[in-house]
Amino acid sequence: MQRITTVLRRFLPALMLSAVAAAPGMALAAYPEQPIKMIVSYAPGGGSDMIARLTAQYMAKYLGNNANIVVVNHAGAGGGIGFAELARAPADGYTIGMINTPNVLTIPIERKSAFKWQDYDLLGNVVDDPDNISVRTDSQIKTLQDLVTYAKAHPGEVTYGTTGIGSDDHLAALKLEKATGIKMTHVPFKGASEVLNAVVSKQVTLAIMNIGEALAAVKGGSQLRQLGQMSAVRTNVAPNVPTFREQGFDIIMASLRGFAAPKGLPAPVREQLVEALKKTAADPEFQARASAYFAPMRYLEPQAYAEELKETEAGFRQLWQVMPWGEK
Repeated sequence: MQRITTVLRRFLPALMLSAVAAAPGMALAAYPEQPIKMIVSYAPGGGSDMIARLTAQYMAKYLGNNANIVVVNHAGAGGGIGFAELARAPADGYTIGMINTPNVLTIPIERKSAFKWQDYDLLGNVVDDPDNISVRTDSQIKTLQDLVTYAKAHPGEVTYGTTGIGSDDHLAALKLEKATGIKMTHVPFKGASEVLNAVVSKQVTLAIMNIGEALAAVKGGSQLRQLGQMSAVRTNVAPNVPTFREQGFDIIMASLRGFAAPKGLPAPVREQLVEALKKTAADPEFQARASAYFAPMRYLEPQAYAEELKETEAGFRQLWQVMPWGEK
């Protein structure tokens, strides 16, 4: 009996591996066997958080196998804390996350970081949300030209809130300063919800945030006026808000919101996650709910997403040389 037991112990692992090899679909069919963590690198309540939670619901549906995706917020450092955590997580399919431009591109340019976009397996992009400047409805600033005129007469007096140094919001403000010769004072926050609270409570003069976040805040009851969206043309979610270009300011800035996982996912798991996100983006119900959040949709498959990130990163590296947004 002892000899039989010894033989079984020696050969059982090999027999089990042979069985799995003979039926490669078995491993894929079992995924996911436990909850999947989705990291959001910004505070709860902002546009990134809302879209991530919505996406998680539909991705879980399309993954099947009673999948459960749990959103976890790790805000701070302009998104750097969450991006780093995603990059160093095990590449086993049980940690995925939202990555946001420009922060995922600009942070490694401006300082030493524990991540770069090439450290991820890209799953696809979902949202392309242009920036916008908001003021309270009782503000004397009613147009972009009003803002420029006031800021020139009161250097440094205009304060503006953003989601952090090197964020799309911050870079948009720097571009406006450079284009007009004005000087404003930057007040960084951890997330769009904090920026919103700051402008509503009159802690800052302006809120620079994505147009979708601003419109969602208005729908929620915030008394805000939108001065302009930084897109090439007016987005479908904000057809009544003029672009910066229409008002004589050639500034375009937006935030891509896509999803990724740590580099090195098993191929079958990666394919399943990519397919689940693709089906999510194409789901009419998902699209309708995203529209209700004022999220301009723009789905990119992993390869197209990688090309977009590569091109955008090159542009920011050039910008850093002439207009550094942090300590150089």
